[in-house]
Amino acid sequence: MISSRQQIGIRFLYSLLFIFIHQFVKMLIVITTVFQFVYLLITMETCEPIRRLANKLSTFAYRTLRYLTLNENQKPFPFQEFPEELEPPVTEVEM
Repeated sequence: MISSRQQIGIRFLYSLLFIFIHQFVKMLIVITTVFQFVYLLITMETCEPIRRLANKLSTFAYRTLRYLTLNENQKPFPFQEFPEELEPPVTEVEM
């Protein structure tokens, strides 16, 4: 259903906000990935809290992209609860 021009303009402004949020989340995902590899090199184990955080950030990035590409109408976090993981991480990481 097509909305009024005013509603389209408001959606566009929210989309601009979420473009900046998405870029910030992408940066956080890169940081957690680099940290995870450094941690893995040092300890030979994954850091589970960082792994779960990166998985949740990936889900949030996916939800944000769905909103930005007009494939979802619900505004992502902070207008909704932070999304749960779409898929759980694999139990063991293969090298």
